[in-house]
Formats: sequence, C-alpha cells, structure tokens
Amino acid sequence: MTATIATGLIGHLPWWGYVLVTLALTHITIAAVTIYLHRHQAHRALELHAIPSHFFRFWLWLTTGMVTRQWAAIHRKHHAKCETAEDPHSPQILGIKKVFFEGAELYRAACKDQSIMDRYGSGTPEDWIEKNLYTRHTGKGIYLMMAIDLLLFGPIGLTIWAVQMAWIPVTAAGIVNGVGHYWGYRNFACEDASTNISPWGILIGGEELHNNHHAYGSSAKLSNKWYEFDIGWLYIRSMEIMGLAKVKKVAPIARFNLAKPVCDLELLQAVITHRYDVLTRYARSVKATCAIEVGKLQASLPHFEDRGMVKKLKHWLHLDATELADADKLTLSEMLKQSRELHIIYTMRQDLSALWSRSSMSKEQLLKQLQEWCSRAESSGIEALQNFSRKLRCYA
Repeated sequence: MTATIATGLIGHLPWWGYVLVTLALTHITIAAVTIYLHRHQAHRALELHAIPSHFFRFWLWLTTGMVTRQWAAIHRKHHAKCETAEDPHSPQILGIKKVFFEGAELYRAACKDQSIMDRYGSGTPEDWIEKNLYTRHTGKGIYLMMAIDLLLFGPIGLTIWAVQMAWIPVTAAGIVNGVGHYWGYRNFACEDASTNISPWGILIGGEELHNNHHAYGSSAKLSNKWYEFDIGWLYIRSMEIMGLAKVKKVAPIARFNLAKPVCDLELLQAVITHRYDVLTRYARSVKATCAIEVGKLQASLPHFEDRGMVKKLKHWLHLDATELADADKLTLSEMLKQSRELHIIYTMRQDLSALWSRSSMSKEQLLKQLQEWCSRAESSGIEALQNFSRKLRCYA
C-alpha cells in the first residue's frame, strides 16, 4: 500500500519516462485545442464525429477548464478586430511582454465580456452536459485531473499536473497569441501582423503556422509550403479516413500557367483568390529595387541618416495606406516625392490591393483595372514591376 502511494498505480518510471508521459498528455491537450476548439468550433473548417468531439470536450474540461463558447467567441473577435484596440490579445497594441506573460489573464478578462459572447459565440454546443457540467463547473475537471495524476504516478503526478495546467497558458495564450503576431516569417501579406513561428507545427499542433492561418482562416490545413508540416492536419486526415471527421475547406494552392497576353475573368478570379500570395510576391519582386532607391535617399538627404527611419520607410512601402497613421502618411508622402521609382512602386501596390477591396465594382470594371494595372507596370521602365506583371498574368 505504501509503495503504491509512493509510485502510483503506474509504478516507478525512469526520469525520461515521466517526461514522455508529460509530453504525451500535453500533446493531447494541444490536439484538442487546435482540432476541436480552433479549426472545428471557431472556424468551422471541418466537421467532427460525436466520438472525438465529446472526447475533446471532456479532455479540455480536465486539463484547461476552458468553455467552448468562450474560447470560440474570443478567437473569432481576434480575427474580426485583429491588431486593433478591440483585439483581445494583440502584441502590436498591448506589447509583446504583456501578451506573452499575461495572455491567460487577458483571456479571462475577455471571458467576462458578455457582449463578446453574444456577438461571436453562436453555433457552439449548448447541450445538457455543456450547460450543467463543462460551463457550470469549469474548475472541477482540473482538480479531477490532479487526483488522476496523483493516483497514477504518485507524488510526481503533481508535477505532471502542474505542467499540464501551464501548457495552454504558455503555448496558446503566450506563444501563439504573442510571438505569433510579433516574430517569425510570413508566407502571406495579410492585413495583420501574424507570423509563422516555425515551419514545423508539432509542439503546438500546427498552430506554429499562424500567418498561414490568418491568410486562410477557414482552412482545416495550416501548412502551405512544401517544407511546412502541420501535425494537426495529419490527425484530421487520419480521422477523416476512419470516418470520424469531414474536411470542409482547405487553403487554395497557387498554380501558374503561361502568361496570358490579355487579362480575362479567370485570371481576375485567380488574382483575387490568391491576393495574399500576390502581395507577398510583389513585395519580394520589388525588394531589391526598393533597397537601391532607399540607399539613394540616404545619400542625398542629410536628415535621412537615421536607421530607424530607413526601417520604417521600407516597412511602409508594403502596407496599405489605411494602416498608416496620419503623421506617417505625411512623412512617407514627403519621402516619395524624392524618388520616382519608390513613388511608382508604392502607388502600384495600393492600386493592386484595390482590386479586391472595391466590392461595389462589377467584374468587368475590376477586369479593366487589372488590365490597366499590368499595362502601367510594363510601361513603367522599372524592371522589377515588368517582371512581376508577367508573373501576375500566369496565375491560374
């Protein structure tokens, strides 16, 4: 009896055995968050059979105490108000330190805002067990998990339980919501500051590919490039094969044909569908030209020697005008007067993004604008724009 209390029902394990058990338990929690809460509930990117759906709900009650409606509503508002003062957890607004270290507190504060629940929480479970157990007794599952860990592993089970409890506040609230909007690489030029933390989405279930997700929020698959890996997608496909899930939507993959001599409606639709990919390729195409022109500005303008201003200018060139503060717009306007090339590159970028932002225009009007844009780019005398225009007419 004493030995059982000291080691638990599992018995003694080597140190690495406890590490593997802890990683396995926390990984199940991560899988529940990314598959059930995120892709299934918040974005409706897939349908789940009752078996995995109820398992994930029960497991999240044990390991996080999070309520489905609250999580989905807060996440939906994050997408709707991303990088604004109304975003529940934007490091661009609140600062990276606050979101990283106080992400869980920000989540709990948002949970208390009934207006968020009313506006963004529709379509989440409202059955008997949700109302009478998961929502009403959010904390009891956590204590039940502690008792289970102690029973199975003995006193060290308390350490395993503590790691389980910290896993989501650190990885989801801190790393994904914080680092995922502050540091990393970007495949797509979204309107927000989302980044891919790592191309291999394993430790956080695929949530590391956060920029991909913000570009195509309703996609059940978060990986996009050939070198990226989304383990959450592996689990979803496995469940789909077993009849336990059904994928509703995945992100479109950009494909290219020979350049069309004249723009048509098919090309227009492809450009709009792949708009984030288009803007990313545009930025990469003109990057070298912009660097040369910014260098010329530095040499010709004595007051332009500040490196911070150089960095800002390079950043502003790839933003929509609506994303700039009035003071920044004025500064940028003055700088662009000094460089014909930068002025053209910036103006062409704004006109390109207008193709999918002018919803009141007919397809024929948008098609005419696309054709005019390509003609202007190819007659600009800027090689980077000419090459990009030819690439743009290859989208299929």
